[in-house]
Formats: sequence, structure tokens, C-alpha cells
Amino acid sequence: MNYQHKPDSLVPETVTTGPMSGSRKVYYTPANHPDVHVPYRELKLTDSLEPDLRIYDPTGPYTDPAYTVDLSKGLPRIRDPWIARRNVESYAGRAIKEVDNGNVASDKLVPPCPAVTEPRAARDGQLITQYEFARAGIITEEMIYVAHRENLCRERALTDAAANVADGNNWGAAIPEFVTPEFVRDEIARGRAIIPANINHPELEPTIIGRNFLVKVNANIGNSAVTSSVAEEVEKLVWAIRWGADTVMDLSTGRNIHNIRDWIMRNSPVPIGTVPIYQALEKVGGDPLKLDWEVFKDTLIEQAEQGVDYFTIHAGVRLQYVPLTANRVTGIVSRGGSIMARWCLARSGGG
Repeated sequence: MNYQHKPDSLVPETVTTGPMSGSRKVYYTPANHPDVHVPYRELKLTDSLEPDLRIYDPTGPYTDPAYTVDLSKGLPRIRDPWIARRNVESYAGRAIKEVDNGNVASDKLVPPCPAVTEPRAARDGQLITQYEFARAGIITEEMIYVAHRENLCRERALTDAAANVADGNNWGAAIPEFVTPEFVRDEIARGRAIIPANINHPELEPTIIGRNFLVKVNANIGNSAVTSSVAEEVEKLVWAIRWGADTVMDLSTGRNIHNIRDWIMRNSPVPIGTVPIYQALEKVGGDPLKLDWEVFKDTLIEQAEQGVDYFTIHAGVRLQYVPLTANRVTGIVSRGGSIMARWCLARSGGG
């Protein structure tokens, strides 16, 4: 891959695109929802007497031969018309600081993705999250989208749904014969499922995670201290979803973390998660003792305004249990957990 290294013009030329071997990309548009286009893949089976097999497809437009990738423009903002119909408004957002990119020198600074726009938020007193809408009895386009996605867009299979359920074992779960938007809404309202879908990530193709839905797979990516660029980071994302990842976590640390995340967000069709304490630690020079609520809160706001869909927050470390890890062969495996443990000991006067 070739790309320019000028600080004011870093535009990657390409990432991997093209259909998956032996399959074709197809979209399904539910009745009465012309701006909802649910993706799936059709596999051509070797037995010509068997119909094409539909499978779940998280690859976004990267496997659509009709789509031309331009990382500078980002992916199509498919959720924009849905969000526009809600009570949201744009605002200026927090100013980007040098520390957000690790205080990198200007000649090494990666510029933000040109597709970045002002963040959005709900107007005062208005609903905004999928959970709020679900609790209010409102079915959103995201709920409609994931319902059809869970069924692999096979409305005709409704006649065989009962037999398909009876053929398996639901292990006591409330799995319906056919997933409907109302079932999706009810599961979210009950707290048994989530649709990670930040309104500042309009490029997202919604997916649902919960006990009564298809299993979802997460993949981790992150920049390298040896080599890291926009093209390389987006390429990691592309290959993760080509191999079936439903969500991707950006675990980057170090230089250019904010601006590279801009490029990842604007070019990701799947939910993007982070571990905010990683970047917060970079902002205080890598010293856990300097971490405080203001730094952590600022990092949460920064990433949420970029469009990050979900966070891993280390909040389960109790001071009295930290010494119990001292004799473990592996110590504290979690990097975030070890950061929190060090912070706990320091704040208690024990370290």
C-alpha cells in the first residue's frame, strides 16, 4: 500500500475490497422502509438442486463490487435519514488537544479524516438511545434492520419457523419462531439485548447482541509502536470483518491515537469499541498515579463525540483484593485491571 506522508495530506490509496469467493453480496429492503437496506451473502452450493444459501454478512460495502472505496470520504452514512427524523441537534464539541494524539510532533501528525462532522446529541428531554426508545414502546429503524438481519432476510421461512425451533434446543431461552422488530424492542427494553449504535457513527450497519439472538464475534485491532498508518489500521478493520467479526475494538495507544481513530470510525460498518483508560493513561504520560476523573471523563466525551459505540470500563477492581494477585503466576492479566490496581494502591497509600 502506498500513501502520502505529508502532515497535511495523508490519504491512503486503497484497502482490500471485492466479493468473497463463491458468494455474492445482496441487500434486502423491508416493506414500507425504502431507506433500510439489510445486507447478506448468498453462497452458490455445489449441488445444483439446492437453493443458494444465505448467510450473515458484516463486511459492509467492502465486498460490494459496485462500491468504490474512498477512505477520505468515509462509508455511506446510511443512518443519517433515520437520525434526522429524531430530536437531535449538532453542536461544536470539545476542542481537539495535542494530548489527544500523544503530543506527536507536527511533522509526524496524521491529519483527521476529512469526513468528520460536528457531533450530535439529543435535544433537552428527548429520547436518543435505543434503550430509551425501546422502553417508550417505539420501534426504530435500527430495530427493524436487526430483526431482518437476524432472520437472514428470509420472510418466506416464517412458515417453517416452528419446525426449525423444534429441531433444536432453546435451553430455556425465550427464542421466538421468527424475530420481529417488536421482539427486538422488547428484548432491549428488558435489558437482555443491546444495539450498540452511537448517533455519531451514522456509517454503522446495526447489529444486535443478546442472549436470544445470533452469536456475535468481536475482534481486537490497534496501532503498533513499530509501524502504524491510516491504511494499515483500516486494513486491519477490513480483514477483521471479512473474516466474520461483528464488532471491532480499537485498542490503540500512543501517537496519533485520536486522528487514526477518526479514519477507523468513518470507515467502519460495524460497532467500534475502545478501552478509554488506555488513552487516558497516555494523556498523563503513562503514569497511573496521575489519572483522575477529569481526565477519564474528558476521554469518554472525546471518544463518544467521535462515534465510538461501546466502552470497556474497568470498574471491578476492589482494593482489598489487589494483594491476592501478587502470587498468581500471571499476575493481573488485564492491562486495564493492572492500571486500576496500581491507581487503587497509590490512592490508598499502599504503593
